[in-house]
Amino acid sequence: MHQTHNTLDLLARETSITVLNRHLAAAIDLAAQLKQAHWNVRGPGFLSVHRLFDEVATEIAADADALAERCAALGGTASGTIQTAVQASFLVPYHLAIADTQQHVFATAAALAAFGQSVRNAIQALAKAGDAATADLFTQIARSTDRHLWLIESHAAPRA
Repeated sequence: MHQTHNTLDLLARETSITVLNRHLAAAIDLAAQLKQAHWNVRGPGFLSVHRLFDEVATEIAADADALAERCAALGGTASGTIQTAVQASFLVPYHLAIADTQQHVFATAAALAAFGQSVRNAIQALAKAGDAATADLFTQIARSTDRHLWLIESHAAPRA
């Protein structure tokens, strides 16, 4: 831990830094998965889905930045290298051979849903640890993740 005048309890800061770094790794992975889909999508609705994947990847990257900055603000070290993300991400690896629009929609929606569930779990853990500010950051990320999921799932083929 780095020296800081932050008055949040040390145990709460340590808990938050661990949770923040776990989700930083997953956010970096998630943004990369969305870029993979963006670069490789083919099929009906290509242009709108291609643009949507890029937009969501950009917004997830901004969330990763917010997670890293909060970690640093608490006196921690943000672990945000690609190597760290590969080792620490809890997301299922993205299947590289996907090209079909619907397969990309399904895969990215599943990754967003997993990330969103973990973010919601983190909100509760951070509140219990006594770090309301970091819990609030995760609440903001949960809202945006739910929105991204809705937008991507809106491109799924309707079921009869």
